[in-house]
Amino acid sequence: MNIIRIPGLADYQETLELQEQLVRAHQEDPEREDELLLLEHAGVYTIGRTRDHASLHPGSALPFPVHEINRGGQATYHGPGQLVGYPITDLNRCGRDLHNYVTALENALIEACAKFGVQARIREGLVGVWVEDRKIASIGVGVKKWIAMHGFAFNVTRESLPPFQAITPCGIQGVQMTCLEQEMPESGQKDDLLNRFGDAFATLWKEKFHRNSEGAECAGEHEKSFFP
Repeated sequence: MNIIRIPGLADYQETLELQEQLVRAHQEDPEREDELLLLEHAGVYTIGRTRDHASLHPGSALPFPVHEINRGGQATYHGPGQLVGYPITDLNRCGRDLHNYVTALENALIEACAKFGVQARIREGLVGVWVEDRKIASIGVGVKKWIAMHGFAFNVTRESLPPFQAITPCGIQGVQMTCLEQEMPESGQKDDLLNRFGDAFATLWKEKFHRNSEGAECAGEHEKSFFP
């Protein structure tokens, strides 16, 4: 797996175009190694392709631009203090199973949380990662000819939380968002959290979601739909 770290605050449209370029490269070369993009975005809201935009609070003045994209789910926010991961993954090599793939993302994020002293979990019928009933990570996946793009947004520092108040995150009424900095034990080391969590996730993703040249099944359990 090729890990690509994008420095600074990445422009959403430019990063989307990079993902699409990588997807096309996979379609042209079935032997291409998977990629994992790790980055922070400049402030932006995104929503999946749906007629229901209620989660964006139509008529209100949002503080950041909105992008409608080819992933599942309702509105979410990306911005400073949040780690965004875009695995560009060839699902042809691992059973073409979206449920399995999203569960693998959730499980890797949960294990990464544990390395920072945070007990995270999944919730029945909902996609993403939670600490008790507070949401710490959102997941939305798009697929083109079984090449997966988009991925997860993990709230690392408190800076990532206020913009969620302008929307209904993932269309879930009353949802409370949280972040790693807020949930970590007081004794935990909080320096350079974003890069350290990115390193932890990347290591786990390599270990838990490997694929071989013979097309073995992906790691993970068949547990749920990938739509919130």
